[in-house]
Amino acid sequence: MVLKVEFDREEDGRWIADIPQLPGVTVYGRTKKEALAKVQRLALEVLAEELEERQEPKEFLSVSFVAA
Repeated sequence: MVLKVEFDREEDGRWIADIPQLPGVTVYGRTKKEALAKVQRLALEVLAEELEERQEPKEFLSVSFVAA
């Protein structure tokens, strides 16, 4: 699974990081690096919750992040 991270910048200087494949996985950071770290953490938390809720887990799961 490759998750594309998209960035934008607010007028006040804050960075927005978003992963379109995972609805609701959007964060703000003071720097682009901080926004990237926060969005990766949130994405992994969302994926972990999905895995816990599944009746039949996948054998293997590989996750990569690609910054756009």
